[in-house]
Amino acid sequence: MLWLSRRCCGHLIAIVVHSALELSLTSAYSVRTMGKVSRTGFQLRRFMRKRQFVRFTHRFDQGFHRGFVQDVGPKFFLLALQSDQIRFDGFACFRITDVRNLTSNPYAAFAEAALKKLREPVPKKPRVSVASIEELLLSASRVFPLLTIHREKARPDVSWIGRIEEIRRGQVSLLEIGPDAAWDDKPTSYKLNEITSVEFGGEYERALFLVGGNPPSQ
Repeated sequence: MLWLSRRCCGHLIAIVVHSALELSLTSAYSVRTMGKVSRTGFQLRRFMRKRQFVRFTHRFDQGFHRGFVQDVGPKFFLLALQSDQIRFDGFACFRITDVRNLTSNPYAAFAEAALKKLREPVPKKPRVSVASIEELLLSASRVFPLLTIHREKARPDVSWIGRIEEIRRGQVSLLEIGPDAAWDDKPTSYKLNEITSVEFGGEYERALFLVGGNPPSQ
């Protein structure tokens, strides 16, 4: 038979109460997060169905992002990006939980008229899946030669551009290309759960690939 002193029992009770409180707070946070994803996801799907120009801010920066929503998944959504130069500039996938101040673009009439005069049609949705971060990276890498990944919670001012080599055990292996269009000798691994957004098909990625081409080994 196991005997516990009063002091020990009190300590155990405190641990149980503290653990229960932590579990309660974690559950409450999860419910709030799920609620936000649900509400924002609903708004994104509505804008997508209506083919409305959207504008929003992002948890990790202050500027506006604009474009057309092309797909919405459980955690990420796909946006055809409109640049500040009133041009379409590739695609981006953002986490739904990081979206702030989501609305229809108040200057949509001007932007759409300008895009029409510039003969800039809305890009067709690429064959990219946002069902999960794994499928997002793999499907995008089959369509586009270079991807840009952001890990803004870990490194807010840095992005990584390259080619997906492998996804395994919760990590993505990325063979990177530098600002000088030179390829690294070997890939670097990053945690999938740290990825906050992914971009592809933009002018910068295209320029890098035009100069750098495929990695030397290929």
